[in-house]
Amino acid sequence: MSQEIAMHKDEFQLKFFMCVIQSRQVVRTAQSTAGEASTSNMIIPKLQPKTDSLKRLGTVDDPNTVGHIPILETEWIMTHEEHHAAKTLGIGKAIAVLTSGGDAQDDDWEEHLCRRLSETRTRGSRLNIIIVAEGAIDKNGKPITSEDIKNLVVKRLGYDTRVTVLGHVQRGGTPSAFDRILGSRMGVEAVMALLEGTPDTPACVVSLSGNQAVRLPLMECVQVTKDVTKAMDEKRFDEAMKLRGRSFMNNWEVYKLLAHVRPPVSKGGLHTVAVMNVGAPAAGMNAAVRSTVRIGLIQGNRVLVVHDGFEGLAKGQIEEAGWSYVGGWTGQGGSKLGTKRTLPKKNLEQISANITKFNIQGLVIIGGFEAYTGGLELMEGRKLFDELCIPFVVIPATVSNNVPGSDFSIGADTALNTICTTCDRIKQSAAGTKRRVFIIETMGGYCGYLATMAGLAAGADAAYIFEEPFTIRDLQANVEHLVQKMKTTVKRGLVLRNEKCNENYTTDFIFNLYSEEGKGIFDSRKNVLGHMQQGGSPTPFDRNFATKMGAKAMNWMSGKIKESYRNGRIFANSPDSGCVLGMRKRALVFQPVTELKDQTDFEHRIPKEQWWLKLRPILKILAKYEIDLDTSDHAHLEHISRKRSGEAAV
Repeated sequence: MSQEIAMHKDEFQLKFFMCVIQSRQVVRTAQSTAGEASTSNMIIPKLQPKTDSLKRLGTVDDPNTVGHIPILETEWIMTHEEHHAAKTLGIGKAIAVLTSGGDAQDDDWEEHLCRRLSETRTRGSRLNIIIVAEGAIDKNGKPITSEDIKNLVVKRLGYDTRVTVLGHVQRGGTPSAFDRILGSRMGVEAVMALLEGTPDTPACVVSLSGNQAVRLPLMECVQVTKDVTKAMDEKRFDEAMKLRGRSFMNNWEVYKLLAHVRPPVSKGGLHTVAVMNVGAPAAGMNAAVRSTVRIGLIQGNRVLVVHDGFEGLAKGQIEEAGWSYVGGWTGQGGSKLGTKRTLPKKNLEQISANITKFNIQGLVIIGGFEAYTGGLELMEGRKLFDELCIPFVVIPATVSNNVPGSDFSIGADTALNTICTTCDRIKQSAAGTKRRVFIIETMGGYCGYLATMAGLAAGADAAYIFEEPFTIRDLQANVEHLVQKMKTTVKRGLVLRNEKCNENYTTDFIFNLYSEEGKGIFDSRKNVLGHMQQGGSPTPFDRNFATKMGAKAMNWMSGKIKESYRNGRIFANSPDSGCVLGMRKRALVFQPVTELKDQTDFEHRIPKEQWWLKLRPILKILAKYEIDLDTSDHAHLEHISRKRSGEAAV
């Protein structure tokens, strides 16, 4: 390979500069892993500083006093990132998001904004947040600043108003787990693009579409950016919004729905849909419930919430939820509805009776492997109880990320960030001391997702998981490798172990092994992270992902109920009337639970095939192991599909 590179030195140097892997370009062209498939979509994973700022602003008021109105101005110039960041924040927190092409393009947006503020105050709101993009303009191209908004609110409404310009605090801080993993994956893909390139291969941009790495022609990306700029200059804002990608538009539409200023008045409802949480709590569950409830209400449905999972459904712990019922739920961790691991099989008769009693016509189940298993039991129960012949959809929500049919689960990103933050602090705790190795146990059951991805993000030397069996010889090789590293300038070692990776090679066993073999070279410490991985506020990714999953699930539910309406009642008995909504590579898809049975290892509660196992060689390479990297599953050069007015898709 060195000879090949020497032969084509000029070509490779040119490719190196043309293959764009700079972080800002990657972010600008990558699609959100929680969004629809579109090569022109973006992901802005690093929104934690903004979210923390919003959280602090939302609590500065004394609850017994009249709240003021914080106005946040984002720091970026008018780019894809700015719009996406503002909308991601707006989905959960803000009464208004002012960006070019957004709310600012409404006719008489000043009157519209003031009316929304007045209506929310009339309904009892003490605090409102307005997010203003730095480059926001109105439909005439006039800039809109945070000071303009403040003066407008104070002059017309007399509300106490504060302005906070976030500035460069958005650029600083420790990278999130997603950012670290994204950088590693994109770096590998960029190198592969260079090695596979020929003099005829066009320069490319390496990015992420859904959960899949893609290569896009650089000049096509540049042209799309120019098209957006041109559309903005010509005040064709609707077209500019569409050019930014399908996921961007979906985010905007969901925001507009959830920022509904006149909550619908319930008058019985078109249909009755129940929402419940099942299994262990996961950060983001509440955001999914909030989105599901409010989208259901907007569609004219009557929405019920079920407490304590299937057990609560059997006991009739059910109540109707209005618009304000789920207010403020987006940023709250755990499960506000209560959740249990109880499965429905033993209580099918009581569940059927309550479905009839409360006239439930559709069921949204938010949870982990128990939710998936419960869905299968409901399908089996249809043979005995006709009342169970109603549509239902499972939204994966578990820190273990072990639900078949989905690459990602709500809550996994929050748990991953918790592990990474803890690993960073644990390593920092030994700063200035002698050489030390930390053995850390993660959750996940038999699923090694958390251990693997945290190892990749935190720079682990080894990550032991159930899916990749290991022997005492493997442990010995890892210890010897770490011993050799410690004889150099390396002073810290990190080893992760999934809690159920091996019943004999326990955390204590591995700790004792490293302690004994490292005598005189390094000492060892162990930490079991435990349930702290399930707690905490959801990350921006989980909030956004959960919100869009809830909205998509309810849209599907409304359509499926209408489709199943026969002879004056709902009767859904087809396999596709009970589905799992999951992220599959580059799209959110609905998959019948019965079709996923063959893809499931029920004994160990994991899917038989898991996409992230292909990333494990990267972890070992970065830990300085000499292994081969499987390049059979790599990205291919694709073209950007976009539609212009009067033109076909390119």
